[in-house]
Amino acid sequence: MANMKNVKLTNPADVKKGEVIVSVKDLVVQFSVRHRILTAIRHISLDIYKGETIAIVGESGSGKSVFTKTLTGMLEENGRISNGSIAYAGTDLTQFHTNEDWLNIRGKRIATVFQDPMTSLNPLRRIGSQITEVIRLHRGLSKEAAKAEAINLLKRVGIKDAENRYNDYPFQYSGGMRQRVVIAIALACAPDILICDEPTTALDVTIQAQILSLINELKQEYGFTVIFITHDLGVVAEVADRVAVMYAGQIVEYGTVNEIYYDPRHPYTWSLLSSLPQLGEKGETLYSITGTPPSLFNEIKGDAFAPRNPYALEIDFVKEPPMFKVSETHYAKTWLLDPRAPKVERPAIIGEISDRVAKIYSHGGEE
Repeated sequence: MANMKNVKLTNPADVKKGEVIVSVKDLVVQFSVRHRILTAIRHISLDIYKGETIAIVGESGSGKSVFTKTLTGMLEENGRISNGSIAYAGTDLTQFHTNEDWLNIRGKRIATVFQDPMTSLNPLRRIGSQITEVIRLHRGLSKEAAKAEAINLLKRVGIKDAENRYNDYPFQYSGGMRQRVVIAIALACAPDILICDEPTTALDVTIQAQILSLINELKQEYGFTVIFITHDLGVVAEVADRVAVMYAGQIVEYGTVNEIYYDPRHPYTWSLLSSLPQLGEKGETLYSITGTPPSLFNEIKGDAFAPRNPYALEIDFVKEPPMFKVSETHYAKTWLLDPRAPKVERPAIIGEISDRVAKIYSHGGEE
């Protein structure tokens, strides 16, 4: 068990922009459910770079939130990391097991903005006291200094008349304003990494755009790294530098946002892009992925996506594919990239994405 008194955390300033700030190696996460073992994360390896926004995308149940919970020690009680390492700030986070261990990490160094702000805010406490509590706990400021900082943060996230709204309760704020408050709380300790767990899903489209713009603006100002979890590839285009696509507890493809959108290589990524409503055209039937993801209670043989994949090869049902290198920044876990694999034609819409996106923006500019 780690002892925080003996662990020296690297100063974030020592990690330069573009260098690795988190390195995950061969991570496995399992849950004990009714005397059975569910393997939610299956041998994930991923480097995250300081100052970037990396989006983690995939269907519900693919393991996105479980993966990021390992960075803050927030797995449910029946969950455990059974293999792998998470190197951050000079130490391995998989060695932390108690709330005391996590005190210098959770909130202070790695903060999270959750999907529903009402589950993050205490409805019985005033907004201001919830922000100042975090500031005083992690930064040791006086009550007066913490209040001044809380009001400043409320202003920074766009809450008008912050001095008076400081004493309001959460029910007196709209959904979008509550999410701004949750972001203010996350920023209270100036974290190195901000995890955004589907932060706009519960909001309407207009407010979504405002929150996405705010997160990007704050990232530029504070210089933190953003890990953005979403099932919506349309949102990814607005926020991300890189994208990691998850399926059945594994990362099956990752690359820059342009590589994933305009040169995707995994059939699952093709399916996600093909089903984007934003790319659909009038009179065209919107694509949907057939079948359901596999049960993670069972051992998965071969490629987990094979039963739903119209491009599956015989080997996909027998042997798990390795992660093939497409470029220095682009990798995909599919046997279609093996030199011996037959050449297949990607879905027509994948080759048309560039033109369809250009058409969307050109129409958007017409008044």
